[in-house]
Amino acid sequence: QVQVVESGGGLVQAGGSLRLSCVATGITSSMNGIGWYRQAPGKQRELVAGISRTGYLGYADSVKGRFTMSRDNAKNTMYLQMDSLKPEDTAVYYCNWAAGRRNYWGQGTQVTVSS
Repeated sequence: QVQVVESGGGLVQAGGSLRLSCVATGITSSMNGIGWYRQAPGKQRELVAGISRTGYLGYADSVKGRFTMSRDNAKNTMYLQMDSLKPEDTAVYYCNWAAGRRNYWGQGTQVTVSS
C-alpha cells in the first residue's frame, strides 16, 4: 500500500522561511519524476518545482531564487525549502510522485504567508 505523507506547513510572516517534507512508502514502480505543486483559493494547481527521471531540476519562475527542492533517495523523501516567502505564496502545497503509470499525491499542507 502506497502512503505519501507531507509535513512542514504553517503560518509565517513575509520574508520568513518554511521547509516542507514529503515521505513516500510502498511505491514499487519505476520513478518517472517528483514534484511540488500548490493551489491557491480560486486558482488552478500549479507546478512549483520538479525533478525529472534524468535528474533535471526545474522551478516555476515565480519561485526561482527563493525555493530549493531536494531529495533523499535513501529515505524516499523530498523537501522544499522556501525562503523569502511572500503573501502570494499562500496556498496548499502538494507533493507528487510519478511512478509507472500513476501519480501519487500527498494530502496537502497549508502554507500561509502574512504581510
